[in-house]
Amino acid sequence: MKLNGNTVFITGGGSGIGQALAEALHQRGNKVIISGRRRSRLDAVIAANPGMEAIELDITDPADIERVAAKLIADHPELNVLINNAGIMQPDTVAGKIDDALLTSTISTNLLGPIRMTSALIEHLKSKRNAVVAYTSSVLGFVPMAVTGIYSATKAAVHSYALSQRFMLRDTGVRVLEIAPPWVRTELMNSQEAELAMPLDQFMAETMAVLGTDADEILVDAAKPFRGNAGPNEHALVNEFNEQALALFSGA
Repeated sequence: MKLNGNTVFITGGGSGIGQALAEALHQRGNKVIISGRRRSRLDAVIAANPGMEAIELDITDPADIERVAAKLIADHPELNVLINNAGIMQPDTVAGKIDDALLTSTISTNLLGPIRMTSALIEHLKSKRNAVVAYTSSVLGFVPMAVTGIYSATKAAVHSYALSQRFMLRDTGVRVLEIAPPWVRTELMNSQEAELAMPLDQFMAETMAVLGTDADEILVDAAKPFRGNAGPNEHALVNEFNEQALALFSGA
């Protein structure tokens, strides 16, 4: 991906990886517009990054997605990069009765939201040079964490969707990228202080280095063993990983 001279829209840009991506791209000379539900968080980010803009967006609301897409095209006709980053992660109970509100909100935010957002902007992006659609998935899309099974399933679905869309757009000027983070110190699952999680600044340094290449999958070194796990023996790593995760979270 070309790392400067773009106009970039990032969902979930008010905190965590989304905010870090927004600031890194802003510092490299891109016009960056962020979105999220919490106006106060958006205002804090743009106040710290003069020239950055923000727009409120409920990524679970199809009508709001259409509203924001129309406004982006009208206000920023040069828009050529969409980064679908908004997501939520909560523990669930896949061995028992699932809370339907958790199920609905997670799928609506993590899967339906990015599909709808891309759909609303894709025809516009096809007309732009150096156009990119990027999805923030997770290594849990390759090796699911059983205590947050719904989240893991949505990220596996995002990975699958990105593969399909990349193929279908192969003869256009739109590149489809997937950013698949490992465990990073963010607000997800209250991981800001987790010693075993990757520091956000280290993750961003490695991510930006790969993002600036021709890679379709943006993987830091810590993510690569998870990405390479698929195959006939994948259950061994899945089971080992989840035994460790259960011990970690049960002792938290």
